[in-house]
Amino acid sequence: MSWGIELWDQFDNLEKHTQWGIDILEKYIKFVKERTEIELSYAKQLRNLAKKYQPKKNSKEEEEYRYTACKAFLSTLNEMNDYAGQHEVISENMTSHITVELARYVQELKQERKSYFHDGRKAQQHIEICWKQLESSKRRFERDCKEADRAQQYFEKMDADINVTKADVEKARQQAQVRHQMAEDSRADYSSILQKFNHEQHEYYHTHIPNIFQKIQEMEERRILRIGESMKTYAEVDRQVIPIIGKCLDEIVKAAESIDQKNDSQLVIEAYKSGFEPPGDIEFEDYTQPMKRTVSDNSLSNSRGEGKPELKFGGKSKGKLWPFIKKNKLMSLLTSPHQPPPPPPASALPTAVPNGPQSPKQQKEPLSHRFNEFMTSKPKIHCFRSLKRGGAAPEDFSNLPPEQRRKKLQQKVDELNKEIQKEMDQRDAITKMKDVYLKNPQMGDPASLDHKLTEVSQNIEKLRLEAQKFEAWLAEVEGRLPARGDQARRQSGMYEAQNPTTVNNCAQDRESPDGSYTEEQSQESEVKVLATDFDDEFDDEEPLPAIGTCKALYTFEGQNEGTISVVEGETLYVIEEDKGDGWTRIRRNEEEGYVPTSYVEVYLDKNAKGAKTYI
Repeated sequence: MSWGIELWDQFDNLEKHTQWGIDILEKYIKFVKERTEIELSYAKQLRNLAKKYQPKKNSKEEEEYRYTACKAFLSTLNEMNDYAGQHEVISENMTSHITVELARYVQELKQERKSYFHDGRKAQQHIEICWKQLESSKRRFERDCKEADRAQQYFEKMDADINVTKADVEKARQQAQVRHQMAEDSRADYSSILQKFNHEQHEYYHTHIPNIFQKIQEMEERRILRIGESMKTYAEVDRQVIPIIGKCLDEIVKAAESIDQKNDSQLVIEAYKSGFEPPGDIEFEDYTQPMKRTVSDNSLSNSRGEGKPELKFGGKSKGKLWPFIKKNKLMSLLTSPHQPPPPPPASALPTAVPNGPQSPKQQKEPLSHRFNEFMTSKPKIHCFRSLKRGGAAPEDFSNLPPEQRRKKLQQKVDELNKEIQKEMDQRDAITKMKDVYLKNPQMGDPASLDHKLTEVSQNIEKLRLEAQKFEAWLAEVEGRLPARGDQARRQSGMYEAQNPTTVNNCAQDRESPDGSYTEEQSQESEVKVLATDFDDEFDDEEPLPAIGTCKALYTFEGQNEGTISVVEGETLYVIEEDKGDGWTRIRRNEEEGYVPTSYVEVYLDKNAKGAKTYI
């Protein structure tokens, strides 16, 4: 099977076919090029997707990746990066092994095809020239033969005519002979050219054209073979990355299998465990005996320890009703008397006391109202006036539950130890450099390092003191050390004073995991100690604004802590209303304290803040 034999007369069709073959090759190159662009775009989108869901550094999201499910998701994101990298490899290999190679091959193929068809056209032109020469000699031979016949006929006519002279006959005879000679020459020339043309034509159709067409056929077969090899390469490029992609998918499956729901549950406990105990039962408050009535915080202070039977109110009482006080009342709790106010003097009529215990305005709020007030209060804990205005977080993390505080303190201790080690390494390096300078003075002045060495030593000492401070707090939380006394608290600086909530002793304002509060049996004494400490540290705070005035109806001797003595008829500032416990907070000049609400007559007036005190 040869194009030179079978297609000897299809020069133009072969030219069109080979051009179509090159177009197909260029189309395949374009297809592969677009595939590489798609792979690159896909890889870029995968990387952007993985980057989008990567946890941000130093953010809350980064802390969430402690959980095994989040770790598995992070592994998936990392594997997606590798997965995208394999698609980039596909694009690179297709570009280098197919697109570039085929583009170069197409250029070579075009040049080769051009040379072959140029040789073919050259052979065609040559045979056409030979054909034209043959046609020309043939026409000349035909013409000369016709001229010789006419000259012979004219000679015979002149020879038969008796009226023609002998000279004319001889002339005609010579002319006929010349024409016959010309015809013979033309015949010989025609014969020679014909033989030459036949030879050239044989060479053209049996040698030149078959050779050219055979080369074209070989070129076309190489093109077909090359495009087939490129398609194999196309598949192999994909096949080469399949194992790596399979590994990526296997890693994703492995990460998914590493998810441990029990471990994640334990991490939730470690993250949110407060260390508090659930609140105990609420004591029954007997309102039928006004003289023995107790405030709710005192009744709750002894709710733990003795297993008293739970009393149900209409079948709706719950064991977790926990203190019915607003969270921003801690300062009042710290200084308010922990006992019911005394009744007014027996000589006075109850009706004459506008704010006495029998007044409807001063009745204790129902239990459900106090519970609703507690449940709807905001979770922010405000113990001190300065912190109400927006203080910084405490350094000892005393605003956190015990377990969370322990974790934070441990983390701080570890960070400080790392900083200390870093500074010590720097000190060692400076010391070695100083030794080198001492041995080789030409390298530098040893005295120039003294300042830096002193500075590093001071930093180490500061960090050690800081670490000791946090270790002491940590030991206190873990129960290794007894609770700090007044002196220890004062040595800790103003850290506790900056606390937006109370420290551990302020159990009345500490929130348990379910939103309730707990307190220890020794709470009352600890609260008193804290109140004393913080009163000392907040002496320079501006006083609370007055919300009105009051007039003492009876003389009251303030003998208990937090109370203030008043004389009948005395006028004072009111700085805090009765919150239902029977006590009103008042001020006389710089002195503040509580008096029984039934002993004074209150005049609330917002404009009385700047008024003068009338005695």
